[in-house]
Amino acid sequence: MAASAAIPVNAAIPVNIEPAMIRRNDEGVEHFLKVQNMDPASPRFGGVPDATELWGPGGASGLTATLAAAFVHQSSKFHKNPDLVRRIQAAAKYLESIQSTDGNIDLLSTNFNSPPDTGFVVHNVGAAASVARKNGAPEIEKALEPFLKKAGAGMAKGGIHTPNHRWVVSAALAQINELWPNPAYTRRIDQWLAEGIDIDEDGQYYERSTTIYNTVCDHAFTVLALKLKRPRLLDPVRKNLNAMLYLIHADGEVVTEISRRQDLNERGTMDRYWFPLRALAVLDKNGQFATLARRAEPKSGSLAYMLDMPEIAGTMPADAPLPDNFRREFKAIRLVRYRRGQTSASVLLDGTSRFFTVRHGDAIIEAVRFSTSFFGKGQFVPTKDLKQHLEAGYYQPINEKVTDWPSARPKRKVTELNKLDQSAEVEEIRGGFRLTIKSEGTPNIPLTIELGLREGSTVESLSPTVSVITRGKNKIKVTHPKNEHKYHQVRGAEPPFPGPKLYITGYTPFHSTIEIHLE
Repeated sequence: MAASAAIPVNAAIPVNIEPAMIRRNDEGVEHFLKVQNMDPASPRFGGVPDATELWGPGGASGLTATLAAAFVHQSSKFHKNPDLVRRIQAAAKYLESIQSTDGNIDLLSTNFNSPPDTGFVVHNVGAAASVARKNGAPEIEKALEPFLKKAGAGMAKGGIHTPNHRWVVSAALAQINELWPNPAYTRRIDQWLAEGIDIDEDGQYYERSTTIYNTVCDHAFTVLALKLKRPRLLDPVRKNLNAMLYLIHADGEVVTEISRRQDLNERGTMDRYWFPLRALAVLDKNGQFATLARRAEPKSGSLAYMLDMPEIAGTMPADAPLPDNFRREFKAIRLVRYRRGQTSASVLLDGTSRFFTVRHGDAIIEAVRFSTSFFGKGQFVPTKDLKQHLEAGYYQPINEKVTDWPSARPKRKVTELNKLDQSAEVEEIRGGFRLTIKSEGTPNIPLTIELGLREGSTVESLSPTVSVITRGKNKIKVTHPKNEHKYHQVRGAEPPFPGPKLYITGYTPFHSTIEIHLE
């Protein structure tokens, strides 16, 4: 791990911001001017609805940062436009109107009187106030001060309910503390930090959420490091970003199969990492982070953050190539990753039915999994090293009255016991991979292997034992045993993949190999 980068104490206000970022921010201003409620008679005056027409705090908070940045930057077409001040003042009043007596806001989709969701809102509003102070717009800072101070009081005593919330709240308190120092804020930050930072040896935070909560944690620690001048808080950010270099597919999507949160098996990119990537690209002179930051900037670059934290607005180094030829084992999260140019594969060693995924250019096998009709519980979900042991039998009577079946079950003798041992092995071979799948024990159990494919894929059967998957300009050839039945949706198995599928079937005892050749 690189040494903690020094953080400039008196960074100059940046002037070398890309014109494209300023144009995108101006487009954001135009959007907010259209959707903000400016009817003084409305109880939602100053607010901004979301896509579901809920009037929460998110839109109003985003408005404050976007408009503040445009107001102060000399290259914005809205520079010094007094209507922007009026709009920010209205948004600030709206945010105050929906604060609880504790100083918190509601996330209408799930959380109420929520300190952590207040933290997410403060990330924008605090940036707006900081931009205003650093660029001579006291009327904006004054408008946002009441909301921020009340929010700070709430977060300085309020609780959280997920691991990343500790850092969200801490970063928000650091933002407010920079503007109006208060020992209650830093005490609370230090209380949360005293619990230790939840990052493992593989560079993943506890939630292992590669498209959402990794980015939230990295964002928070970057803010904390910059606002509190504590460069060591960049160490977990650096560790996570270095790990992410090995979790990127050739097309820019990232591995999400390891997530413990809502982005599990969802598609996403490194776009949300823009802020920490840019910060460490500048501070560490890291060309790989610069490569990713430049890719992310068109979608995620923030003019407000560049003005709020000018430390990140320095010149990034030249792009450096990303790792694209490796086999890397992540021991803590039980993952093995392969990259061979445009080929990318993941092996998940336990805890999930989707134990293998591979992509070769456009051709993508989203996951391989298999199941047997073993008493309705034969879905292969390995417990360790791609192995699973199952048992099931039949229960004998007991000499007592039974009114509750589950509580009586442990008392019963089990007879006609059936056992099944299932396993998978994955090895890299020349030009692809070989999968060995075993299911042995009780005989004559139907087994189905399912290869879930990316939408737009076609499957052509060249022979009973050879199939070709085509998508775009790439192909994957699969050699496999001859199918023995068409019982594809095995009882007790997980629902089928939504896209095209390739099925391979047989009966126990099953011991066969599948070769995946990348063409």
